[in-house]
Amino acid sequence: MLIDEIKIFSKEIKSKIDFNYDLKKSNWFNIGGKTKVYFKPESLSDLIIFLKKFGLKNKIFILGAGSNTLINDRTFDGIVIKLGKNFSNTSLLPNGIIVAGSACSDKKLSEFALENEISGLEFLSCIPGTVGGGLRMNAGCFKREFKDILVSVQAIDRSGRVITIPVNNIIFEYRNNDLSEDLIFLSASFKGEKNNKNKIEEEMKELKNIKEKAQPTKIKTSGSTFKNPINQTEKKVWELIRESVPINASFGDAHISEKHSNFFVNKNNASFNDMKKLIEFVTKSVEEKTGIKLEKEIKILE
Repeated sequence: MLIDEIKIFSKEIKSKIDFNYDLKKSNWFNIGGKTKVYFKPESLSDLIIFLKKFGLKNKIFILGAGSNTLINDRTFDGIVIKLGKNFSNTSLLPNGIIVAGSACSDKKLSEFALENEISGLEFLSCIPGTVGGGLRMNAGCFKREFKDILVSVQAIDRSGRVITIPVNNIIFEYRNNDLSEDLIFLSASFKGEKNNKNKIEEEMKELKNIKEKAQPTKIKTSGSTFKNPINQTEKKVWELIRESVPINASFGDAHISEKHSNFFVNKNNASFNDMKKLIEFVTKSVEEKTGIKLEKEIKILE
């Protein structure tokens, strides 16, 4: 870790670089330790310069909204990059294509589409993350995914080279794609269809009501813990968990939500190990009961 070099470099740019930064409040679980370096670029030029100097020399973790991230209590021996507010802008092109920065929330993108009377992006209002995170995992709900509305992705690699990738060059799977983990997404272009604003708003309200009835809200959770086991069973993962694991199973303050068994909850002050033990216990219990090996949907920063 080139701490001294990064400290000297931090004085050369306007964007803020913090050292020994506490990550606990930067994720929805409210779990985690510190990172040796926390870089929040406010401009593309600062990000390019930083990556050219340090992108290939250090471990890097990209943090979005922290809505599906579990962070270790130990200090991360690397760099956490969280794109600043200048990467959250949205704009409408003359051909009806919406461009959104990677730090833009999915909810904000759906509301921008609503204001511009573009339908097809309503499902995004129910995804608690950012555009960058949604791209990384092909996020989705209500039978719609990022791949269904995507036109192209703008990204930067670890050497500071900016590239544009058309959707036709990306292979998508359920909650996954073949884009390199080394790419940092900068923005993306999306397509929808012109529609009546009231109809779009009604659709968003209906989806929101369905979600609030089924999923826990306003608590320390990180969304869906596991992916649905596609092609292995007709059952959803929450059903497999409900059938295989006692609903009151817990490790410390790490609990299974009573409202939705694929949502794990930090009831007070759960540690990283508490939550990891719960995830491992559920994985093992479901496999022993059903023969199905669950795959995690949340990202873990070890």
